[in-house]
Amino acid sequence: MYGHPTLHYFFYTLVVISALIFGANGDYLIGVGSYDMTGPAGGVNMMGYGNFDQNTAGIHFRLRARTFIVAQSSDGPRFAFVNLDAGMASQLLTIEVLQRLQKRYGDLYNEENVAISGTHTHAGPGGYLQYVIYSVTSLGFVPQSFDAIITAIELSIAQAHDNLKPGSIFINTGDLENAGINRSPSAYLFNPPEERARYPRDIDTLMTLLKFVDAENGKSIGAFTWFATHGTSMSRDNKFISGDNKGAAARFFEDWFTSTSKNASTPINNYSKKLNNRGLLEKAAKIKATGGQPCSNTTSQGFKVRKNDGSLFVGAFCQSNVGDVSPNVLGAFCTDSGLPCDFNHSSCHGNDTLCVGRGPGYPDEILSTKIMGERQFRKAVDLFTSAKEELTGKIDYRHVYLNFTNLEVQLEGNEVVKTCPAALGPGFAAGTTDGPGVFGFEQGDTEVSIDPSMKLKKIETTTLTQPKLYNSQSKVKLNLNSSTLLHNLN
Repeated sequence: MYGHPTLHYFFYTLVVISALIFGANGDYLIGVGSYDMTGPAGGVNMMGYGNFDQNTAGIHFRLRARTFIVAQSSDGPRFAFVNLDAGMASQLLTIEVLQRLQKRYGDLYNEENVAISGTHTHAGPGGYLQYVIYSVTSLGFVPQSFDAIITAIELSIAQAHDNLKPGSIFINTGDLENAGINRSPSAYLFNPPEERARYPRDIDTLMTLLKFVDAENGKSIGAFTWFATHGTSMSRDNKFISGDNKGAAARFFEDWFTSTSKNASTPINNYSKKLNNRGLLEKAAKIKATGGQPCSNTTSQGFKVRKNDGSLFVGAFCQSNVGDVSPNVLGAFCTDSGLPCDFNHSSCHGNDTLCVGRGPGYPDEILSTKIMGERQFRKAVDLFTSAKEELTGKIDYRHVYLNFTNLEVQLEGNEVVKTCPAALGPGFAAGTTDGPGVFGFEQGDTEVSIDPSMKLKKIETTTLTQPKLYNSQSKVKLNLNSSTLLHNLN
């Protein structure tokens, strides 16, 4: 129905490799682009929490697709990276975007050199993915969501392509504390002690930043960061479209750069000295706390489409190895008693729906979004203003489709086993502390007793009649055979 059924079980990865061969400054052509992708702001289920009642009903701030392109020459090797204010990208999005790019540029941009990533905000319109399991709560495919996203991707890439210019790329890294916690710390403890001993904490706190600098005038045209924290500062009950903490950080960064560039006579590397200028920071931090009330005209307004006349600055905050990293850094508490949740199962006297994480602005989720965005923004400015290590060398990339449902794995004792199609266990139904799931399930459950009146009984019985799938899933008693769900879409 949505094209390319043979790719449903394949994992897509794009790895950009730069061989460090020293060369002169400005060896690359660099370009950035940004385009609005907000989508339908009323009556469309949001992508992320799987909550049937979470339908869009207004805008906190608008969503964007932000792109950078790096090329070796005007017709040489290149790659494009797109960061979406969305829960995730999808294969369907990629296929459609590549078809549009083919019409514009021929084979210049293709599945091997275009990577599309999502910030993982849980507050964007859904209904744009091809997999049925993601389309249940949106009640199917939503063309308005899909069209808004693919148009923004296409036009942000076109913007970046049309403004390619000689430039340099700098990289910097640093740790950012208090911008995420492990929301499943008891599960992390099941990792072997020798593995846990390799790391100082149970989350990755490293932020990586790429800074793009125009070779002609020495000014930066953009910066992209990668840092792991979920886009769940806005709760599962929120109904305002929002880029969440990473979208907020991007707005703060772009506002800060624009304001500082207009008011400063100092070189860009000295901008960090102006971080203490409260006026500039207040200009950047335009999202105001509302105490949980609907956004006013001031707080809900967003940037219109920003035209790139060659001076556009794009700041993007991309997602990395987010896993179980939550922005609700105060921890998880029971909504009925106010006490901390059960450590092992993230529940409250057996009820997972009462265990909810708290952000730093609790109980105001808009304030939490602002605070978490500002923490990432401040660290990004620090890395941006101190970036000195230049990337040089030839551009290369790798792309592969890999069938993870049929890989051979050698165990101890030389026993060889095979992987199998994906399946969802009872722990999945419990959700997380960022977005609790179904009553009657707890995180960490491997077995579940299903009431005969529940509709899941028939699905589970069907799944358990497939011995190969059942055996390969080991101790996990299956609820849903997600591979069957994917097949059913076609």
